[in-house]
Amino acid sequence: MNDIQDATSPGAALGGPVACVSKVELRVACKALLDRDTLNKSDPCVILMVQNQGQWTELDRTEVIKSNLHPVFAKVFTLDYYFEEAQKLRFEVYDIHGTHSIGTRDDDFLGGVECTLGQVHAEEISGNNGYVELFFCAKKLDDKDLFSKSDPFLEIYRINDDGTEQLVHRTEVIKNNLNPVWEPFKVSLISLCSCDEDRKLKCLVWDSDSRGKHDFIGEFYATFREMQKIGGGSKVTWDCINPKYKLKKKNYKNSGVVILSDLKLHRVYSFLDYIMGGCQIHFTVAIDFTASNGDPRNSCSLHYINPYQPNEYLKALIAVGEICQDYDSTTVSGFFLFPNKQVSHDFAINFNPEDDECEEIQGVVEAYQNCLPKIQLYGPTNVSPIISRIAKLSAGEETIKDASRYHILLILTDGVVTDMADTREAIVRASYQPLSIIIVGVGNADFTDMQILDGDDGVLRSPKGEPVLRDIVQFVPFRDFKTASPAALAKCVLAEVPNQVVEYYSHKAICPMPPVPSCDSPTSLANTPTESLPAVGTTA
Repeated sequence: MNDIQDATSPGAALGGPVACVSKVELRVACKALLDRDTLNKSDPCVILMVQNQGQWTELDRTEVIKSNLHPVFAKVFTLDYYFEEAQKLRFEVYDIHGTHSIGTRDDDFLGGVECTLGQVHAEEISGNNGYVELFFCAKKLDDKDLFSKSDPFLEIYRINDDGTEQLVHRTEVIKNNLNPVWEPFKVSLISLCSCDEDRKLKCLVWDSDSRGKHDFIGEFYATFREMQKIGGGSKVTWDCINPKYKLKKKNYKNSGVVILSDLKLHRVYSFLDYIMGGCQIHFTVAIDFTASNGDPRNSCSLHYINPYQPNEYLKALIAVGEICQDYDSTTVSGFFLFPNKQVSHDFAINFNPEDDECEEIQGVVEAYQNCLPKIQLYGPTNVSPIISRIAKLSAGEETIKDASRYHILLILTDGVVTDMADTREAIVRASYQPLSIIIVGVGNADFTDMQILDGDDGVLRSPKGEPVLRDIVQFVPFRDFKTASPAALAKCVLAEVPNQVVEYYSHKAICPMPPVPSCDSPTSLANTPTESLPAVGTTA
């Protein structure tokens, strides 16, 4: 058994606590199976069981391979990998009789084995997690049958670093045809060549036999780099060689020709691809200064500045902001300054409408602390104005056709949204822009409205019924993390951002920019220079 870990899932390898599930591909082969058939050999099939809460359930099953005690299955099992769990697996092998009905009374159980996913041999893979669609055909293959023509199928094996061969794909059988055209098939670049364009691929052509005794027609070696030479109407061809014939026959040329008639490459980019290509995360903070928070001079207020420990607003701001600022090198924003004591749902907390930037998270903290004595808390809690403003700002990025900037709006609020209908409408509009919204609920209020905006329990819709294009809102009540570390809060609220970034640019069919050249000395993502971060206070 062999598994391939996908190290390119969105968010993988990032320095920040980004929640991300790796995928593994399991490929199965068997040796020396029991022979339960009288006239032929067993027709094996493998079923994969996974254990969940002590119960075994079927995850998937392989194809049936006729009359073979040493089967190599083409089926790929895909499952999530969790490092922190001992994931128990059970592989059951059956000799199938008649239809593909594993586990019935008509089928013979050949045996099983239990293990954990951590015990399975793993090959770590890095590179772009894209996939390729391949179109193969052949001409003038050798005829291995007496009364009809060959029934050819093609197998492709990847040659691993240790010299072992891993089956990548097995085509269908084309009956009675020396010039077969096989159905196109898709395979990930990780499975095909471990994302190494020069890795050798061993390709075998067989004449299928219903009893499992396939006749060898020929073989050839290829690389993914060779395959990509196709284009402009040209095709890539290989001589299909039978080594025995080549040694024995003086004028032997080949046993046919295998042709790659078309190739379609589909790139699947990760969050890291966009970040390494120079995409900047424009981070904006919106703080709720409504009267329901209480007078900041009162120790019971959520905005009370305790000289010995930060309040909940500051704790949430620092936990999330310290992660986001590592991906933000430039910040340009313009928020209106309203006269003191005038109701405003959107103002710069540094009171400078011409330059509302703050020097990193520490600058935001200082601006927050300095503005509290200068403002009068009021109501109601209107969230839509700040969402609409940042959405409009991010909409300006659409004139730029590259993946150079994405926006995150962090809203820190203490309670019920007053303009719920307008907020839903604003989020639906914002879902079409390069924007993610994180809402952290501070205090012990009823956050039902916020959970509705999150959309985890159903697709969020505008008052007119229009659904969001993308799920862009993540809500977390701070009270659930009071005793947890700041990293735990940041991990939770930022968990969905990588996928949201990739989803937006994929929808727009925008590829990452080329990786930014490294400096003279190696630098990690966490050390990316940061110029400034804006802070926005919402009063109403």
